[in-house]
Amino acid sequence: MSDKINRVVLAYSGGLDTSVILKWLQQEYQCEVVTFTADLGQGEELEPARKKAEMAGVKPEHIFIDDLREEFVKDFVFPMMRANALYEGLYLLGTSIARPLIAKRQIEIAKMVNADAVSHGATGKGNDQVRFELGYYALNPDIKVIAPWREWDLTSRTRLIEFAEKHQIPVAKDKRGESPFSTDANLLHTSSEGKVLEDPWEEVPDYVYSRTVNPEDAPDAPETITIDFERGDGVALNGQAMSPATLLTALNELGRKHGIGRLDLVENRFVGMKSRGMYETPGGTIYHLAHRGIEQITLDRGAAHLKDELAPRYAELIYNGFWFAPEREMLQAAIDHSQEKVTGTVRLKLYKGSVIVTGRKSPYSLYSEKVVTFEDDQGAYDQRDAAGFIKLNALRLRLLGRRDRL
Repeated sequence: MSDKINRVVLAYSGGLDTSVILKWLQQEYQCEVVTFTADLGQGEELEPARKKAEMAGVKPEHIFIDDLREEFVKDFVFPMMRANALYEGLYLLGTSIARPLIAKRQIEIAKMVNADAVSHGATGKGNDQVRFELGYYALNPDIKVIAPWREWDLTSRTRLIEFAEKHQIPVAKDKRGESPFSTDANLLHTSSEGKVLEDPWEEVPDYVYSRTVNPEDAPDAPETITIDFERGDGVALNGQAMSPATLLTALNELGRKHGIGRLDLVENRFVGMKSRGMYETPGGTIYHLAHRGIEQITLDRGAAHLKDELAPRYAELIYNGFWFAPEREMLQAAIDHSQEKVTGTVRLKLYKGSVIVTGRKSPYSLYSEKVVTFEDDQGAYDQRDAAGFIKLNALRLRLLGRRDRL
């Protein structure tokens, strides 16, 4: 190996793949491994990861398990939601938006423990390797990156299990056979892909869904809720003030109950191939539609339409791993400026997989009932003004029409 690695910080879940990576790093690089496990609201017990790392010879002081749920929602999910970002018009970017936070924390830990490398368990075929590594290099241009899936010869589940058994790494019973699909989860969403989902014509089997009830089995009565916003961020549910992560957690439970936020998508990966994924984003779907609802009455038309033009570009930057790039930060500054008066309350009806905005109000509303009314507006709007407005806008069309008649 060129460039001796002394200490590496591994993004570690305690699952089969990263447990094998931990041992492989110790063997292949003869280095000390520091583990980092992030609690992003994935709903798993994380203490077993500590025990597994200790069993693998990691020093207790080099095992980091961090609760990042509030930082995740406040500093990553909410800024993205202000942009109304949807990748390819549909995907709420649940996996993409978590990667820069994990990368950021890995680099912080690397500095704390004087590590000269970081490592992750993403494969060489997907987007996550790009997202992690662009984050690493943006925050520490000189860091060394070890991506085992691009280096080793453990190219199948069978070989991984053989390696694990050879080195006394515990293998859960459900890992012995080929998993029917792979998942990634955090407080914003759960994604599933691979195996039984690879044929885009085949419907997603019911057993793949874990975060939402089948909309057909959801309650027969709709549920009405309100979300309060301040400067573009959600601050309360049904009048009760909540922190960002608490609010998203509560919305997730409402979305789960009503079968909201399922998405079956064939998307274009940054690395060039198409892939089919199934996403469940229950709370995020409700929140996204609520945010658009409050913007409807607080944003000027020009600002709103410009935001809609910027949103696909912003979403693509997040999807491709450019969270720390200057162009994302430039877009964020413009988007955040647009949110200064995005304050008020949105009422929504949740019913069998659907979210319907049924009301919105704001102290900064640009909606004027006096101007828009079909009744007598008391002179607030002179309809005769429209004639000149139309005539000027029609001028070039009339000139074109006269020319083309010739």
